[in-house]
Order: sequence, then structure tokens, then C-alpha cells
Amino acid sequence: MNHIWSSCVQFYKRTDRWLLFFCLACSAFSAFLLWGIYLSGYIKLRVFLVQIFATALGFFGACFLSGFDYRELAGLWKVYLPVAGGLVFLTYFIGKQRYSYIDDRAWLEIPFLGLSFQPSEILKLAFIFSFALHLEKARESINQPRTLALLCVHGAVPTLMIVAQGDHGTAMVFVAIFAGMLFTAGLHPGYILAAGGTAAAVSPLVWFFILDDDKRGRILTILNPELDPSGVGWQQSLGMTAIGSGQIWGKGVLTGEHQYVPEMHNDFIFAFAGEALGFVGCVAIMLLLGIICIKLLLDARRSRDPLGRYICTGVFGMIAFQTFWGIGMCLSMLPVAGLTLPFFSAGGTSVVLTWLGIGMVLGVHRHSFSGLFEEV
Repeated sequence: MNHIWSSCVQFYKRTDRWLLFFCLACSAFSAFLLWGIYLSGYIKLRVFLVQIFATALGFFGACFLSGFDYRELAGLWKVYLPVAGGLVFLTYFIGKQRYSYIDDRAWLEIPFLGLSFQPSEILKLAFIFSFALHLEKARESINQPRTLALLCVHGAVPTLMIVAQGDHGTAMVFVAIFAGMLFTAGLHPGYILAAGGTAAAVSPLVWFFILDDDKRGRILTILNPELDPSGVGWQQSLGMTAIGSGQIWGKGVLTGEHQYVPEMHNDFIFAFAGEALGFVGCVAIMLLLGIICIKLLLDARRSRDPLGRYICTGVFGMIAFQTFWGIGMCLSMLPVAGLTLPFFSAGGTSVVLTWLGIGMVLGVHRHSFSGLFEEV
């Protein structure tokens, strides 16, 4: 018993308490919002209970993961990366669709439990660990064409695997993680400009040969909201109406009377928050997630070595991009891409793996002994 208590004390002393606090605040905020959606009759109690269970599992998983040396965990990439990739590969054959996502088969069912999980979420963390290790080994020659080409192959393989699922939203998250980590490792600005020019050049090919009619419609609706207000633009139109109706202080979370917005418990939970808590609630969510992103960057800066810095940057890229896109699509500034809002959206896999990502950063923090502004 004394050993357990001593371990808890040591964890408290050495962990990033503020990062943990703000993540817990987001999870509590999420539970509050989901309870309000349940009272409105738009979700079953099971969705709320799964969120609570996933949060608890993710929290304790993050604390447990942070106790391991991140260098040893990164070195085990030959174990977890093939497993994660194999699970994604299985979705091509036995993957299940969610009722609201008819264009991708990204979920696997867990036998006998009536639950499903999204393997691409596991692949995100496996990719962050493995790519961070690759970057550390290649950092001295990162701007040499051969080294950079191998790094690009490393980033392209998981991204294309997700594209093959039809989940273009998650594929964009992989690109954001890849780009952020590569930039942190010291990529020459000339390559960044070249990548931007290449992306612009191939965009017509992507538009005509990769995107289907539904995804093209989502983009065109952003440019012209009146193009298909009762079809592709219907969800975003309802979301904007819900946010606007909340005005400054909102209508209250527990009233049980809220406007229906498709996926209001998941991708569009920010729209529900806008209606229930108004402008103040929306700002609170953005502040909480913004502070978490800043803390991730500070932990990256504090890392004792490049590997820890790259891991923190990868988790930052994942959370920052999903936050940016998740809020942007609710405000009709970006196309709907099926991305969860970190910590807030309902979804067991997303919640658990987001918390495990935080656990990776907590591990870097606990094993960092250099000063905050000391060069590594």
C-alpha cells in the first residue's frame, strides 16, 4: 500500500499537472454537453456511458503510459506499427460503416460486445512514435533528397492506407502530423515552397479523379452556401442556425429542448455547445483546447532530446488540426470531413486514443530533466 501511495506521489510531482488538468476539464465539459443532448432525446444513455468509460480508460491509460521511457516505447515500433497497419488493412474486407458515413468502412466490430472501434486512431499514435524515431535518426541529413524521400514514403504509406478506406478527413490529419513533425525537424523552407507548388499543381487531378461527387459538393457548398441548402449543405446550415440561436449566453444545456443537428453528439458537438452555452461557451471550448495545444508545444520545447520533441509535436499536430477543422466546419468555414473535436466529441476510440496521445507527452515531460529554455 505504501508503495502504491509513493508511486502516486511521484507521479503527481513529476507529471505535467496543468496539461492533465485542462484535459480533464475538457472531458468533464464533454460529459456535461452529452448529458444535455441525452436529455433532449437525440442520443441513447449508452452513448453517454461509453464516453464516461472511455474517458476513465483513457485517463488511466495515459497515466500508465507516461511511466514508461518514451525512447523504449519508440523502439518497439516493429511490434505495434504492423499491428496497427494490419487492423486498418482488415477494414478493407470486414470494415463496417457508420450510418452517417456511407463513403468509408473505417470501423471494426468487437465480437460479442456490440461495440466497434476505428483502427486509424491507433495508427495515428503508432505513426507518431515511429516517425519521431525515423526523424531523430535522419535529422542530420534531413534536407538530403534521398533521406527526405524515405521520410515522405514513411508518411505516405499510412496516409494512403486511410485514403483507401475512403476516410479523407483522417487522411488529412496524418498529413498535418507529418508536416508538423517534418517542419520541427528542420526541413529547409525551399522544400516547403516546392511542396505547396506541387499540391497546387495536382489539385485538379485530386478534384476530378480522387474526390467523389459528395466531397466535391461539400467544398462547393462552403464557397456557395445556397448551392444545395437541403442536401449537402443541410447539416452545416442547421449547425450555423443552432450556434446563432445561442447568442451570448445560450439557452442552457439541461433544458431538454434543443434544435436537432445531425451528429450533434459527435462531429458537430461544437454547434450544440453554441446553442446551449452561446458565444461564451464556444470561447471557453476554444480557450481550453488552445491552452492544451500551447502546453504540448511547451513540453516539446522542454524535451531532453529531439525524439521527445518530435513526439510532442506529432500529438500537437493531431489535436490542433482536428480542433481547427472541427470548429471550422461547424462555422461553415471548412467542408464537413467527419473529424471529431478532441476530448469533446462522443466516440470511445477517439477519446481513448486522444488521452493516450496525451500520455505520450506526459511521458516526455516526466523523463525530461533539461530546463525549460535550455537547448537540447
